[in-house]
Amino acid sequence: MDLLSGIAYNYRGLKLGVKTPSLLLLGLVRFVLVVAITIASAGLVLAYYHEILGLLWGRPESSWVVWLWHLFSWLVALLLVGLSAVISFLISQLLFSVIIMDAMSRITEQRVTGQEKEARHMPWLKYFFYLLKQEIPRAVIPVLIALILMILGWLTPLAPVITIISSLAAAIFLSWDNTDLIPARRIEPFGSRFRFLLKNLSFHLGFGLWFLIPGLNIIFLSFAPVGATLYYIECIDGKTLQL
Repeated sequence: MDLLSGIAYNYRGLKLGVKTPSLLLLGLVRFVLVVAITIASAGLVLAYYHEILGLLWGRPESSWVVWLWHLFSWLVALLLVGLSAVISFLISQLLFSVIIMDAMSRITEQRVTGQEKEARHMPWLKYFFYLLKQEIPRAVIPVLIALILMILGWLTPLAPVITIISSLAAAIFLSWDNTDLIPARRIEPFGSRFRFLLKNLSFHLGFGLWFLIPGLNIIFLSFAPVGATLYYIECIDGKTLQL
């Protein structure tokens, strides 16, 4: 049931985000930023693709081996594009989305409960660096771990299994990146927030399944803070919706 609940909350968050002008604007800004940075980084990587490929393996002269080189070149291209997409997402998270996600979560909490529960007030600059510090262990490290697992999957006989596991792990960690917004804002210890993730793995997996669908994943990622905040308010805080 937690798995289905995760799927439903992400969808509910998207619907609420689209219907609320302020959330729609922030979600669209986040969407445009992620897409723009991804396109720019992918273009930069592909511009130096032949140089990178030449460093890894120059084109062989033997016609018996050249087919293997072509296959290798396609795999390198896919890997470079995938890496650029992940790196772009991480850059957008650190530079832009950390503030946008927090703003979307705050707007949702105020709209649902009529007030915003916060541990204590901080000056804006100090609060920004606090959020940035929270974002590093919450988003960057887990996604890098999932990426390493994916690369290992490509290089081992267990490639299909490891690739699936790494994709599911990335979905879970990306979900936690959103459900952790409220407890991080309330300055709860990192250990208790990580235990919250472990206790609700099934929900986070369901919430993150939308992130595995090409095309839809960027849309759901853009509005995921809304659904995650709804979940935390309803299921953790036990608040009743006032929408």
